[in-house]
Amino acid sequence: MQQLSFKNRIASLYIVTTALLIAVVFVVIYISVRYNVFSHINDDITSESQKHLTEIAISDNDFRLIHEEEWMEREHNTVDVNPVFVQFIDENKQIVEKSPNLKKNLQFNNEIPFNQLFDYYLEGKSVRQIQLPIYQDKTIVGYLLVAMSLENSFMVLNDLLKVLLIAYPTILLILFLIARLIAGRSIQPISSIIATSNAITKDNLKSRILLPKTKDELYILSKTINNLLDRLESAIEREKQFTSDASHELRTPLTVIKGTLEVLIRKPRATQEYEDKINFCVSEVDRLNHLVDQLLLLARYENEKQTLKKEPVCLNSVLLDTLARQSAFIDAKEIKIQTELNDDFYCLSDHHFVTIIVANLISNALKYSRQNGTIEINLNHHQNQIECTILDNGIGIPQADLEKVFQPFFRSKALNHPEIKGIGVGLSIVQRLCSLLQVGINITSTENLGTKVTLIFQSMPK
Repeated sequence: MQQLSFKNRIASLYIVTTALLIAVVFVVIYISVRYNVFSHINDDITSESQKHLTEIAISDNDFRLIHEEEWMEREHNTVDVNPVFVQFIDENKQIVEKSPNLKKNLQFNNEIPFNQLFDYYLEGKSVRQIQLPIYQDKTIVGYLLVAMSLENSFMVLNDLLKVLLIAYPTILLILFLIARLIAGRSIQPISSIIATSNAITKDNLKSRILLPKTKDELYILSKTINNLLDRLESAIEREKQFTSDASHELRTPLTVIKGTLEVLIRKPRATQEYEDKINFCVSEVDRLNHLVDQLLLLARYENEKQTLKKEPVCLNSVLLDTLARQSAFIDAKEIKIQTELNDDFYCLSDHHFVTIIVANLISNALKYSRQNGTIEINLNHHQNQIECTILDNGIGIPQADLEKVFQPFFRSKALNHPEIKGIGVGLSIVQRLCSLLQVGINITSTENLGTKVTLIFQSMPK
């Protein structure tokens, strides 16, 4: 079965709801009209019966019309819309008098209580009747029968029912067409969304959905999709840049290795020269392996949330263990380490990832510190947070480069310091892990004076 379009579904749902509402309204109208019609008939019959009881004289267990000729000349000799039939009978159910418009006698029903209205057929036509006793000193001397035809009332009600039954589908059809037109205009932004989405490819992420003028749900949807496209475009651009930079970084050691080997095989050389060149190639391979490992780390940490292992982490131990592993480098550069760890500082995080963050930051501080430099490492409580600061007095970072330090393969003024080895992905790894662990990070620096890195951990409740 073919699915209805979104526009037709909206119109159909609207019509179903409207149809139920209109049906209820029409039923209420019909019932109200029917009730009013029959209420008027009941009132008329009751009024006529009471009026005719005042037009008779009772004496000697008998009764008669006071003004018979006048009574005979009244409206009962004509056919009204709902004609009234009047009949007087004695105690033996014999007719005393009846209205001229009554061609056939009214029937007295012994099973119906007095003063109660009831319906039956007279000459094949529906009438409503009431029968009242005529008393003389608490003795019944006769009966008054008053009836009114219901044919015209039923005709009016039937005509009303026909009008309602014809009007019902007609109104629904008109409303459906109107609803379909309005729905079509209302969902026009969706058509724009579809058209824009179809125009977007991996090579074309510049297109954006035109925002509706009214800030409704479609406006929010369009804006959300545009924001998503912005993030996708940014992510793809970052990946393109990352791929380009990675290719360049990988190509450099490969080119060096290839060039060295080509030079080596051009002519025979001394054993020592062979050993030197081979050792150089081995060092470049090691550099290449290290680069690949770092690139794999960057790729793996993108979706590492599923493998996080939250546990109490003692930051004091992480810092001291990292410094112990770097002791040879610290001694070689004669760097002075100043620590302020006056308390035990625990956070709930992943121990392995916290270690990588701290190790990368301390490694950078050591690499960019001068000979005989100083590094200060402090831990402090601040409300429900732990501030870890790593401060060095090294070469520092120019202000213009601070915003770029987290970009993969970016190295500030690398050509000015060829003695400092690195590939520029350490801080990228740190940033991604901090984002993963919800750890705040802030870097401030002054060129030629030093760099300060601040980490913000959530403290464990004591």
